[in-house]
Amino acid sequence: MNFRRGLSTRDEPEINLIPLIDVLLVILIFLMVTTTYTRYTALKVNLPTADAEKAVVPPRQIVVSVGADGSYAIDRHALAQRDVASLTAALRQAAGPANTGAEPPVIIINADAKSAHQSVINVMEAAREAGLSRLTFAARSTTAHGAPAQPSR
Repeated sequence: MNFRRGLSTRDEPEINLIPLIDVLLVILIFLMVTTTYTRYTALKVNLPTADAEKAVVPPRQIVVSVGADGSYAIDRHALAQRDVASLTAALRQAAGPANTGAEPPVIIINADAKSAHQSVINVMEAAREAGLSRLTFAARSTTAHGAPAQPSR
């Protein structure tokens, strides 16, 4: 059964390229407008090189622990008093003489998560009064499941 009796010529599908070119030109213009180009500086500088390695000496560290109850320990030695003056004196003693010419030590504040904010501020104030300005905080990083991992500084 031939239902196409009078149709001897078949229409071939044709791809119209003009709309395709228009779309590609719009995409090209969009990319050219939104692209950032590298800016070169007017002054070209060649840095000198050196073969000597720097001596890697870690700075001295003083670990100040703050308990949840507000108690303090400096380098694992508990302090009897909790006021800023005694904390300042203990930090000065742990830092040693100030005129040795060496780098000042880094104070690592290792505070309990439930310790009062004022207790940490007291450590920062005592370090300032002792002339120690290099402070950092120890924190424990969490894993993907939210469980605590290794402590980091």
